[in-house]
Formats: sequence, C-alpha cells, structure tokens
Amino acid sequence: MKIGYPCVNETLPCSAAGTFRLASYSAERLVPTVAANLACLQQILEWNVAHGLLFFRIGSGIVPFGSHEINTFPWQQHFKSEFRAIGEYVRRHELRISFHPDQFVVLNSPDPGIVQRSIAELVYQGSMLDLMELDSTAKLQIHAGGAYGDKGAALARWTDTFHALLPAAVKARLVVENDDRLYSLRECLSLHDLTGVPILFDNFHHECLNHGEPMREALRLAAATWHPTRDGVLMMDYSSQAPGERKGKHTDTLVPELFRSFLADLDGLDVDMMLEIKDKEASAVRAAQQLRELGLLPPVAAGYVPPTFSERTATRQPAVKARPA
Repeated sequence: MKIGYPCVNETLPCSAAGTFRLASYSAERLVPTVAANLACLQQILEWNVAHGLLFFRIGSGIVPFGSHEINTFPWQQHFKSEFRAIGEYVRRHELRISFHPDQFVVLNSPDPGIVQRSIAELVYQGSMLDLMELDSTAKLQIHAGGAYGDKGAALARWTDTFHALLPAAVKARLVVENDDRLYSLRECLSLHDLTGVPILFDNFHHECLNHGEPMREALRLAAATWHPTRDGVLMMDYSSQAPGERKGKHTDTLVPELFRSFLADLDGLDVDMMLEIKDKEASAVRAAQQLRELGLLPPVAAGYVPPTFSERTATRQPAVKARPA
C-alpha cells in the first residue's frame, strides 16, 4: 500500500502552482514560473519520501496555461531534462503519481468545444507523465461528467468520445472516479464495460451515492477493473463526512476511528490511497503512522535532511491564482 495527499504541501514554504494572469502571458514569464514550480515539486516529493508518503497527485498548474492556445512556447523540450530528473526520482523511490484535471474537463458535454478543450487538457497533463517517462500506472483521474437531462445519452457520449477522439496515450492513463451526486460506482462500472477504463474508487462518494453495495464489496468491484500490469493496483480516494456540515463535505482532518473502520473493509486488499482531507500532509502522516502500527506500511527510511529555513525561504514562490483576462 502507498498513501498520499493531493497537490499542496502546507508544511513547505513553496508552491508548485505559481502562475500569472492570462493577459500577462509571455515566454519570459512562463519559463521562470515553470522552473520554480518544478523545483518546488521536487522538494515536495523529497519531503514525502522522508515521511513515507509514496503516493502524490501533482497539481494541474505546473505549466501555466499548459493546454491553452496562447501557450505556443516549446516547454516540453525546454524542460525535458527537469521532467526526466523528476521521473527518475519517482522511479527510484517507487512513488505513485497521478493528476486530477479540473472540473472543466467534461468528456460527455454536448458542446463540442468543451470536449475539445477537455481533450487538450488531458493531452497536456498526460504529456508531463510522458516527459517523466512514467509507465501507464501513473494515471489521469476524471469524473464521468454531467447528466444533461438524459444520463443514458450522456454516458453514450462519454463512450463515443473515448473511442473516437482520445489519443491512445491518454486512453492508457485515464481512470474514472465515482462521484457523490450523479454517477455511482454501478454507472462507472458500465463505462468500464464499454471502454475498459479502470474505476478509481472514492469511499466517501460511495457512502453518499450507491445502490446498496457494502463498502467491502464495492472496493473489490472497483479493484477488478484494474489490470495488474498495465494499470497497477487500485487507486482510491479516502475521506469522511465533516461533522455538522452538508452531506458530502469532506472532513478537515483525519478521524482515526473512521479510518480504522475503513481499513477493516479493505481486509488485505492492496490499494494506493489518496487522502482528500483539508489538512493535506498532516492527516496523511497520521494515517501512515496508523498503518505502520497495524503492520500495513514499512518504517520510514532514514537519510533525508530537510532544507534549512534560509534555504527554503530563498526558493519560496508565492502561489498566485489565475484570473481571467
């Protein structure tokens, strides 16, 4: 089992998602921003290895406007050696890596323009995994999309887009996640039957939307969609309900009792688990410790020396959210 958290390390004083306004786009701004993002990504991965967290979801913003038509700079070639070095580090330490493209990636939209932009985003994010020279066990995670008043027709459009429009390199990495409002595990399984796409299982979403499948059974139904060589072991997202909040709101921090109960449902099933919990690496470290106490994770390897405060602040890059022009 590998355990991890998504995108942002709140302990380290750098961001791997530095960006700028679309109206300010230029190669002169792009190059140092991508360089800083990649340097921070490397630092995050080193921190994770030091703490035994070997599953990480990289944020979508490594290359600002990476799939936008304005970005004509050959960043793939310019940063080829940096991506390759990160990939070598990932392989050396047996990390599992994924991306989760943003909500605007909708393959079953009735709008062809949205579909084309969604494919461009998947190609962009998949190309970073290719540049890292990672195999097809590194995945691109998306949702099934909208219902648009006719869920059957929407699923048919998803299937048609997958077969007719997605490049082979994207198909090899794509996984679909059950969600908490529209597309349950059962409906995602129907997509698997039609396309072969693996199901990334979200336990919390399954609690919110299901057809009566017990958690233990649901986990095994999802795991059976993963080819052990081509896809690796089941990737899953873990969270739980925030007390006193609307149904479906993720908890701010790990609830040890609920986590231990969920581990009983795993009952020896091999998974790589992403904690979608607000306090990120803090909960991931606590979950990893709980897993070590149960003998499900090995001890943390020694040898990493965290950067000093001056070293960290010297490379600090503030996060700037993209804003429309």
